[in-house]
Amino acid sequence: MSGLQILAFLSGLAGLGASLAATVSNEWRATSRASSVITATWVLQGLWNNCAGNAIGAVHCRPHHTILQLEGYIQACRGLMIAAVCLGFFGSIFALVGMKCTKIGGSDQNKARIACLAGVSFILSGLCSLSACSLYAHRITSEFFDPMFVAQKYELGAALFIGWAGSVLCILGGCMFCFSITGSFSKSRSQRSYIYKGNVSHVTSFPKGQGVSGHSRPAPQYSSSSKNQTFDKSEYV
Repeated sequence: MSGLQILAFLSGLAGLGASLAATVSNEWRATSRASSVITATWVLQGLWNNCAGNAIGAVHCRPHHTILQLEGYIQACRGLMIAAVCLGFFGSIFALVGMKCTKIGGSDQNKARIACLAGVSFILSGLCSLSACSLYAHRITSEFFDPMFVAQKYELGAALFIGWAGSVLCILGGCMFCFSITGSFSKSRSQRSYIYKGNVSHVTSFPKGQGVSGHSRPAPQYSSSSKNQTFDKSEYV
């Protein structure tokens, strides 16, 4: 299972990198070439900046000056992507401690619990990133196919596909971590049941002539006077 945990750690780490790259990217949406009048310029928008570029490669970016004037879905995507990055970071730390090939983390049961936390963190990180990218893409597609929307229409940017790929990698890494520790928990249960059965058999199996407490039971003793009395009676007979 160590190889599976290493593969899960690499998958979760790659997903964390992709989520971080998507978060800081300015290409969440780009102007549609079909609806643009001037094809030599285009506009790129992200969660943090608005950028404009032209055909010669010059790009000028302007950050969002205030949070209160932003639309609600952009603020929600910001929070989800920040949560995805934080959960992925903590998942990587837990994975380093909980992996079987590392020498930190304590016993095997403690390392299995920490690896379980790493798997859950990666899965939650992937779900947050997936939700943010899907929400942003739904807004773009709804505006693009709305015939009553007369403002500038946009297309899906590269950051959305990077975020989707990172979310899938995080979810796969978390599932592999959770699958890798199932053997450890089943092994610990079998060991506990074996120890319990051994203790029960040790308590109940005592040799003959001994009580439950383990002490030998004294054999019944007859006084010499009773023997003599019996002998005397037989003698008279």
